[in-house]
Amino acid sequence: MTDAMQTSATEPSLNAGRDWTRSLWNAVIGLGLVAALVIAWGPSEMNRWIYLFTDAGNMAKYAGAFLHPNFDDWHFYVEEMIVTLEIALWGTFLSLIISIPLGIVAAHNMAPAWIVHPCRWLLNIFRAIHEVVWAVLFVVAVGLGPFAGVMALFIHNTGIMAKLFSEAVEAIDSRPVEGIRATGASRIQEVIYGVIPQVLPLWVSYFLYRFETNVRSATILGVIGAGGIGHVLFESIRGFYYPESAAILIVVVITVALTDLLSQQLRKFFL
Repeated sequence: MTDAMQTSATEPSLNAGRDWTRSLWNAVIGLGLVAALVIAWGPSEMNRWIYLFTDAGNMAKYAGAFLHPNFDDWHFYVEEMIVTLEIALWGTFLSLIISIPLGIVAAHNMAPAWIVHPCRWLLNIFRAIHEVVWAVLFVVAVGLGPFAGVMALFIHNTGIMAKLFSEAVEAIDSRPVEGIRATGASRIQEVIYGVIPQVLPLWVSYFLYRFETNVRSATILGVIGAGGIGHVLFESIRGFYYPESAAILIVVVITVALTDLLSQQLRKFFL
């Protein structure tokens, strides 16, 4: 009885110590964030925020040029937007094909460390280099056009999707896998029947989300010569054709919104 009383007496003090340590760390993290923002103020030229108001006349004149979109060439804009969608579709699909095996072998509960760590380093390289940089490299390698955009999205997106896939695999319930293993199943059968059914809903969600993201990314890649609507938009803005630029932006916004609606319906269907 005395031991129980002593234990109950020490528990509040231990909890108080943990709460104090947690509060201290939260304060340190908060101060660190404030310090980082203060240090980054100058290099980021945040003092230029006042130009948004002192040059309001120029801003209004520039914005007013976009208020009268010109849809005379709407069919051409739609064709280029379809090319952009095709770039995003192929880039996402190719990354899905590679991300499935990479996501499995990059999970700590699926492969030994000597396989997991090299795979994760490879994914870090794919993910660390932005798709715009990949697009520049592939434009030099294979020339201007949509294929460079497909390859750029494929490489960069593989680094992201495979990492997400591996984290989903690491979070599975191990009991179904152990039950399948007890029947004498092979390693591949364990993955097919024990792992994939658990992670499939998350994988589908990740794939659809990345496709939405890649539609927007493919638009940007067109600016550096990777094909699609981005190239047309860049040329319009550079030539000061603001009504045409406004029309292109409207086409892009409508397409992204429709892609989001389609993605939501597909999620309901698969999940």
